Amino acid sequence: MLTLTDKAQGKVKEILDSQPEPFAGLRVQVVGGGCSGFQYHMGFEKQENTGDEVLDMGGFKVFVDRGSSMYLDGTEIDWVEALTGSGFKFNNPNVKSTCGCGESFQA
Repeated sequence: MLTLTDKAQGKVKEILDSQPEPFAGLRVQVVGGGCSGFQYHMGFEKQENTGDEVLDMGGFKVFVDRGSSMYLDGTEIDWVEALTGSGFKFNNPNVKSTCGCGESFQA
């Protein structure tokens, strides 16, 4: 359903290892907002929530809530480093359009 490239997994592990407190895993979700309707959100969680889909990424877990899973089906998350900046890039086949800045989408 949702995958992370090797580079993205490495970056998540690096960030998790640098945290002063332990986390259970990474939450990936789709939230309302932005100029196109939806935005991606990523953050570390202390525990999974009831109803979460839990993915084991070989060293950490990824939590996806039911509402987000339909928008993230088939999505690949990559870590990209470029002269203009670095960050996680979502390659989502469900996106119909994105805003001009690329921060939000319509599905």
